[in-house]
Amino acid sequence: MTSTATTVADIAADTAATTVLSAAEQEEIIRTHMPLVGHLVRDMLSRIPNHIHRDDLTSAGLHALVTAARSWDPQRGIPFHRFASTRIRGAILDELRALDWATRSVRTKARATDSTRQALTTTLGRTPSADELAQALGTTTTDLKQTDTDVQRATVLSLQGFTTSSADDLVTEKTPGPEDMLLRREQIGYLHHAISSLPERLQVVITEYFLHERPMADIAADLGVTESRVSQLRAEALSLLKDGLNTHLNPELAPVPDNPESVVARRRASYYNSIAESTSVHSRLAMTNAHGHTSFSRGMPVAAA
Repeated sequence: MTSTATTVADIAADTAATTVLSAAEQEEIIRTHMPLVGHLVRDMLSRIPNHIHRDDLTSAGLHALVTAARSWDPQRGIPFHRFASTRIRGAILDELRALDWATRSVRTKARATDSTRQALTTTLGRTPSADELAQALGTTTTDLKQTDTDVQRATVLSLQGFTTSSADDLVTEKTPGPEDMLLRREQIGYLHHAISSLPERLQVVITEYFLHERPMADIAADLGVTESRVSQLRAEALSLLKDGLNTHLNPELAPVPDNPESVVARRRASYYNSIAESTSVHSRLAMTNAHGHTSFSRGMPVAAA
């Protein structure tokens, strides 16, 4: 579902904007930045009620990505990923606000239900049954269940911590200097080499789940295992990636095994060495373009044009 507020705002923006990129350029920049939508949606989902559906937020985010590609002007000096991130976050927040659709009557019913439940609990000395509660309210158990469902769906979303700003506000932001950008590209390159050095199954899980945004159930079906097993593989892979990156980028944070001769310690040491053998300054920087952007193919990532 895409909120009316978001749709109206996007239509107005599209009408006012002057198309700068060609249709082919728009399509390419949209395809390249689709993982950005998934990242922002995942970040938002970690801080909101469980009943909010991922698909609703993803749809709003993708719509915002498309409108951002249509209205982005590279001559203004704002990197597209920053410009699009602002649009996408705003669209997701609009969608969240639209999902909080509880009417005054729903909230009134909810308060009446709570107060009646508390009164019956005091009188009966126990929690009332659904039939007793419905009778006291002069309604049916079916209506009572519907009210509970409406209240759950209409949970007021806490948007604390979310901030929105216009694209114009980003103009004054400090952009990374050459040294910062080089360091960022080095880190991204190390990450990709660390992923490609993982054991095959762990590499598949990380690539499919994080880079290709595939559901865990689909990955489990491909591997012929349960979702619980895929979750275990993901945790194992993330632990290896963290320690592998620290070994090369932050040696002071690298783990020191209690028994370096143990099977687990030797396997991890072999993984760390495989990262070192597969990476070079040239190969790391080749993973991104001069702006630090990466484009993902169905296999491993390639530098964006």
